[in-house]
Amino acid sequence: MTATLTGPTDAVAARRWRLPAALRHGSLVIGGTILLLIVAAALFAPLITWHDPYAQNIVARRVPPIWYGWFWDHPKATWTHPLGTDKLGRDYWTRLVYGARISLLIGTATTIMSGLIGTTLGMAAGYFGRKVDLVVSFLVTTRLAMPVVLVALAVVAKQGSSLVVVILVLGSLLWDRFAVVMRSVTQQARSRDYVTAAQALGCSTPRILIGEILPNVANPLIVIATVEMANAILFEAALSFLGLGVQPPLPSWGLMLAEAKEDIFFSPWMITIPGLGLFALILAINLVGDGLRDASVSRGRA
Repeated sequence: MTATLTGPTDAVAARRWRLPAALRHGSLVIGGTILLLIVAAALFAPLITWHDPYAQNIVARRVPPIWYGWFWDHPKATWTHPLGTDKLGRDYWTRLVYGARISLLIGTATTIMSGLIGTTLGMAAGYFGRKVDLVVSFLVTTRLAMPVVLVALAVVAKQGSSLVVVILVLGSLLWDRFAVVMRSVTQQARSRDYVTAAQALGCSTPRILIGEILPNVANPLIVIATVEMANAILFEAALSFLGLGVQPPLPSWGLMLAEAKEDIFFSPWMITIPGLGLFALILAINLVGDGLRDASVSRGRA
């Protein structure tokens, strides 16, 4: 009877302990909350906006945000356009929400592409060593000698600018950190007992790399993915700001900044709003990365 009562009690106590352990990582909770809100807004954009992001209204150009009506009694500031409009009369709230889709798409696709390239090269170098390691190290050194922004500008200027081109260019340039980290952790993992046991059982090399090593080095891989996702979003915003990234009329935050730079003194909110959106997204991703790193370190010490 005592054993029957003790089992569920211990399980409940364990579940109660896990929740505070996760909440102790404040950066993970804060960053995850902000990131979830941005992702939810991007996914449900048609439900939380009431304008077409591409629709122009020359009569309603440069309408100020709603708080201009609260504090300065501006007659044009209404809930029809809560964040105002741009120089073409497009609703800023709608373009901001749909712009989150562009940033998240580019960040996610670029991270997946660069992660596949870097993880494959890094694990191959760390596991096989010798000539494979020398070749991968040469590729990493060559990549580090190439400035990302300059190479991206040259390629985009030559091939033309589009959403697909930006993703392909950034994905083929941001893999070096994945390769360096995965090489190091794979070198450590290949001498572990579970790898030796798999080799003794006659498991194939792909089975050992994918089934044994990769799950055990996933924590640093996830942390690096958050860092590279933030970098990809920033690079896309920089390229769009220079006119070589996402092209009009797509609602990219970098493009919104570029279109608003001439109004910075007369309508500062036009450049402040997309800038704050970009800041919040990058901050959330970095906080999630820091929280995941701290959580993995805590588990390792435990």
